[in-house]
Amino acid sequence: MKIVTLIALLFITVSVSGQVKRLYLEELAKNDKIKVFNRELTARNSGGRSCVHLSEANGDGVAWIEGLDFSNGIIEIDLKGRDVSQQSFLGVAFHVKSQKVLDAVYFRPFNFQSKDAVKKSHAVQYVSHPDFPWEVLRNKYPGKYEQAVNPAPGPDDWFHVKIVVEYPQVMVYVNRNTEPSLTVTKLNQRTSGKVGLWVGNGSDGDFTGLQIQQK
Repeated sequence: MKIVTLIALLFITVSVSGQVKRLYLEELAKNDKIKVFNRELTARNSGGRSCVHLSEANGDGVAWIEGLDFSNGIIEIDLKGRDVSQQSFLGVAFHVKSQKVLDAVYFRPFNFQSKDAVKKSHAVQYVSHPDFPWEVLRNKYPGKYEQAVNPAPGPDDWFHVKIVVEYPQVMVYVNRNTEPSLTVTKLNQRTSGKVGLWVGNGSDGDFTGLQIQQK
């Protein structure tokens, strides 16, 4: 009965256009409603908050919500990384077709408050896999698909993320700032797909408070 209720809740959450609904990640994980690739997903308490945790491993990791298809709208979530250089890359994947074919917005918390202006400008990143990983974008379009985060959270703190997708535009807001930290145009023709949690090479991360508003 509990599983049936949970499935019904998930369906309601994503089927009402314009209505903001929360997805309880810990419950979804417990009931195997999150499909995980190249990571382990566990529930835990981090920084005083109940959350799910994606483990550290080589290569990227993604965990998407089963039964959820997203096209345009707003994705909100709270994230917590670590102040460890090159070991904390975490964010949200969307328009996911497979573990290798997806869009993602992710953060480098170790760069949030860097005194190095170049590193600070590499705090939030958009990627379009498989054709446009971060290396390609940085080399071909420096400063276009990654920016500093405003306001800059503490690198070990929880921070709130709002991603607005209005195909082909993607806007990223941090800690409820009214000005986006990053605005980009998508680099593919995917207009829908799954939504998931994302971590980069050698990284783990904590996630909670996922909300979806379909448009």
